[in-house]
Amino acid sequence: MRAYKIALIIALSLLAIGLFFVLLQLVTGSSEMTWLWLSSFYLIAGFVLLAISFQGFQKLKNLSYTMWIFTAVTFSLFYPQYLTGIGTFSFKSLIIPLLQIMMFGVGTTMGLSDFAGVIRMPKAVFIGLAGHFIFMPLIGYTIAHTFGFAPEIAAGIILVGSVPCGLASNVLSYLANANVALSVTLTAVGTLLAPVITPMLMQLLAGEYIPIDFFAMMWDITQIVILPMTASLLYNHFLGGKFEWLDKAMPVVSIVSIVTIIAVITAAGRESLLTVGPLLMVACFIHNITGYILGYTVCKAFKMNEKTCRTIALEVGLQNTSLATGLALKMGKVATVGLAPAVFSPIMNISGSTLATWWQSKPAKDQPVPLLQH
Repeated sequence: MRAYKIALIIALSLLAIGLFFVLLQLVTGSSEMTWLWLSSFYLIAGFVLLAISFQGFQKLKNLSYTMWIFTAVTFSLFYPQYLTGIGTFSFKSLIIPLLQIMMFGVGTTMGLSDFAGVIRMPKAVFIGLAGHFIFMPLIGYTIAHTFGFAPEIAAGIILVGSVPCGLASNVLSYLANANVALSVTLTAVGTLLAPVITPMLMQLLAGEYIPIDFFAMMWDITQIVILPMTASLLYNHFLGGKFEWLDKAMPVVSIVSIVTIIAVITAAGRESLLTVGPLLMVACFIHNITGYILGYTVCKAFKMNEKTCRTIALEVGLQNTSLATGLALKMGKVATVGLAPAVFSPIMNISGSTLATWWQSKPAKDQPVPLLQH
């Protein structure tokens, strides 16, 4: 534990020095390579050490993954030339295969029984899906319209609001002492509905910003999500538990995949991100937080129990940014439409982990408090 504390202090010191050099460059207007190298070195080293040090603290452990994302984004902003491709090979061509691998990994944690939750908890499932596929797209459209973003950036925000539940929601529901069974059901059913609902929402809400091909997007979602998850369900049924090494490797592969994807997108859209980055971060933050609040309050209005309200809040607020990224790539607009998913991803991971950790320390009112041991 002492080593992790020392690492944390060093990491924060490196980040402070790195930010100092960045501010110094902004104030002086200097573009010298020495300053650039110093800024990037301290920031990247700081985030790497922060990701490692967080592993030693139970309450911060879940944020370690997010720090790796910040490391990738920082590297991409300073050195985009190393993440665009090698020779004639473009790294963007890796995004879809990596997404399919991730979706296969997600599917290995599910079973056909997860879809039966619709029968066991119909009211909660309906509220969760309605909140996710009605609230979030409309919030995204309102924010995009209000902030006056360029058409393709605005379409990206709407796309984030139109995709199904985020993949991290199941883990965060567990940490938040919420209803994990409901969370898994909402994720599974939302994903199954996505090939029809997401293109429909994009046509209705984003059609004024960019052209949307309903059937092309429907097939893209099927390729990216449905086919890999179907393959993983078949794997679970026929070969589940026979390849323990694969089950252990998939979470690590998923983390590496999403970090790689975000790094490539950031590098591709660096110029646009530097122009609209701060405003886009504010927009994504508002979108994310509003989702939590509306999901929770609507659930309370229907007099659902606390654990269910926590679950629906997380399901509504967390988006499948990986799918949004894949769709942006399929549209040939990953450097513009794909920016909102890239920005939304670390924001939702930080906010979701923080909210889940806070709820973890507060037993639900309808949940029995464990007796003290004497």
